[in-house]
Amino acid sequence: MGTTQLESVPEPKYWHLKTVLSDALDSEFAVGEILPNERELAARFGVARATLRQALEQLELEGRLQRRRGVGTTVAPPRVGVAVGDYAHGWTDTSGEDTWQTVDSTEAVPPAEVARLLELDPDTPVHRVRRTRMSHGQPLAAELLYVPAESVPGLAAIDTPSGLARARAVLRELRRLELEGREQTVELGSARADDAKELDRLPGAPVLLVTTRYVAEGRTAAVAVATYRADTCRLTFGDAAGEELLAG
Repeated sequence: MGTTQLESVPEPKYWHLKTVLSDALDSEFAVGEILPNERELAARFGVARATLRQALEQLELEGRLQRRRGVGTTVAPPRVGVAVGDYAHGWTDTSGEDTWQTVDSTEAVPPAEVARLLELDPDTPVHRVRRTRMSHGQPLAAELLYVPAESVPGLAAIDTPSGLARARAVLRELRRLELEGREQTVELGSARADDAKELDRLPGAPVLLVTTRYVAEGRTAAVAVATYRADTCRLTFGDAAGEELLAG
């Protein structure tokens, strides 16, 4: 990477630096290669380290760079298209290269926004199923699925209070429902500590938050909040509103 002093430009310095760095990534670095440390890069470009960090953060946000725990900043591979919301990725364990893996289930009070979507009082506990989406052995997303008790009345006869067996029982009961509609929203966020660990990211790394409200039998049957890695995922949406809730 050459020594290039930044000239006065109308846009912020970090934005111009981002463009310079992006060109260098295309011409001088290979996918997976580790970038020089911040001190060296800041010296080469004649900028403050704070300006450099802003540029690097923007490139990470755009999926050009990855911050890897214990490694440093590396050149990211092209984003992969990840289908969200289609029947192939419903609430059931699947097999193949792209799968949802059920982890566990506990009873918990949902976040206020989730409780609102579920039309529940703020302190009402629900079943919270935790899952991880894998592709080619790598984690793509971590999901929390919030299920009211009335959506799975058959669980009353099951003694297991938590864990993997309970989670599978919740999913098994959900298969009895038929999807009438689905609403999804996507927003940019920062990885919480627990999600970052599960996704092999650093806390605060950019993520895509996909919230899905499932409607069955005239009410909200469940709400899923999935945290996708923004550095590797390009979300795609299919027209799949008519499939069964748990087809697979």
